[in-house]
This record gives sequence, structure tokens and C-alpha cells, in this order.
Amino acid sequence: MLQRYWFGDVDEEGCRGAGTDPAALAERAAALRTGMDSFVPIDWEAARDCGVVRTREEYIDLLRSVCTVLARKKIARAYQGRDVELLQMVRMLDELDNVINLLSERAAEWYQVTNPSFSRKYRSLPAKKMLTIVRKGAKGGLSDVADEIERLAGARSRLMREVSARADEVMPNTSALIGGLVAARLLSRAGGLATLARMPGSTIQVLGSERALFSHLRGGSPPPKHGIIFQHRRVHNAPKDVRGRVARVLAAKLAIAARLDYYRGEAVPEFLEGAQARIDEAGVEA
Repeated sequence: MLQRYWFGDVDEEGCRGAGTDPAALAERAAALRTGMDSFVPIDWEAARDCGVVRTREEYIDLLRSVCTVLARKKIARAYQGRDVELLQMVRMLDELDNVINLLSERAAEWYQVTNPSFSRKYRSLPAKKMLTIVRKGAKGGLSDVADEIERLAGARSRLMREVSARADEVMPNTSALIGGLVAARLLSRAGGLATLARMPGSTIQVLGSERALFSHLRGGSPPPKHGIIFQHRRVHNAPKDVRGRVARVLAAKLAIAARLDYYRGEAVPEFLEGAQARIDEAGVEA
């Protein structure tokens, strides 16, 4: 019975080596499809009998080189995925949010030192308006910092639009249901489109609410009804008595949408029409 291994073929008549080029051997190894029910483990001596190596050390070195080539190819394929750049864009957007919020808070506290009357007002103001007041009254280094925050905010707005547009391309069905920005945040939290496509609706429903979920498991607090999908208007605008049901139905449809995005890569109008109708029904059911 013929047994195929990464270094050659073995049968009753002996062994035929496949050469010593790591790249060629890696291609051979990647093409092997041997079921474990018929797989026969073999010692390194078989590779020696094939004339591929002379010692066990050479066998280990060649195997290491083949595995390195395979790993590099897998990494290269992973970086060619449509969702890879979107994943990094969302993470950069989140970091910009954190930086802008932190710098704005520090700028406001600095401004309070020179303008004590500002202390009672700024916390109730929208961040953009608060920053405008600081920029007008600040001098020196604080003025420079406020200008930089303003520029970062502009970059953040442009990146947000790019993220939404890219999500529409990479995740057309998911984006159609919840919008490009929320879809991109789901993708980021899941770690990629392939991972999101494997998640059931129950997991997608609470994705992003890990702290509340762990608190529920440890201390018995009420379980979370929604995570990131709460950002979508269909969930946060729904009455509290039906919000959980809306989140559950939406998450179930998102699970299907993610699979369609991963395996088809294009919008499916008939699915979207039925999904939108079912989500609308969930918000008005008694």
C-alpha cells in the first residue's frame, strides 16, 4: 500500500524521495490529504532510506525548513484577506478615540487651572464644544495641544467614513443590517470575518459585553442582553420590554449575514429583505 509523506512515497518496493528543496517539499506537504484512519507513522530512517537525508539531525533541519516555508505561506495568505486591513482600520479608530478623549480631558483640566470659572461648566458640555472654548481661551502650550486635538478629531472623522465604506465592501450583508461602522466593530471584536462567520447568534448578541457576562457568571448579576449591537438604532431605540427580543433576532440574522459575507462576498437582496422584515416584526410584537 502506497503511503505518501512530505519527503517521499513509501510502498512495498521501497521509498522514492521527493528531493531536498524546502520550497518544493512544502508544496508537496500542503497538497497531502491523508486520512488519519489510514495514516501510518514512520521513523526518520525512512527518509534516510529514500536518500533524502543521511542523519537524524539533517532530517530535523530539513523538516524545520519545510515547516518554516509553510508557515510563511500561511501568514502571507492571511494578510491577503479582505478583512485584514479593515481590522487594522477599526483598531486605529478605537485608539484615536481613546487618545482624543484622554487629551481632551487633560486639556480641560489644564484650562481650569487658569480659568477657575470653567470648572462648573465644562463637564456638561459636548466634547467638541468644550474643546472650542479651550482653543479660544488657551495660550502657549495648551493652545498648541488643543490645535493638535482638533486635527486628530478631523483625522478620526475621515477614518470613520473610510471604515464604514470599507465595511460595506468587505461585509455587504452585515453592513446592510446594522451599518458599516457597527459591522466593523463586530469584526474587530471577533478578530476577523472567518471567526465572526463561525459564531452563533447568541455569541454575536453579547459580543462586546464580556465584562458584564463575566460578572454574571461570577457573581450572579443579570446576564447582558446585548453588546456592540446596542449601538444600532434598532436596539437602543427599542422599548426596554422588547429590546432583548430585538437584539436576539438581530443577532441571529447577523450570524447568517456574516456567513454570507465570508463565503459569498456579495450582498444577497432576498436575505436582506426577509431579515429586515423579521427584525421590524420583533420590535412591534406584543
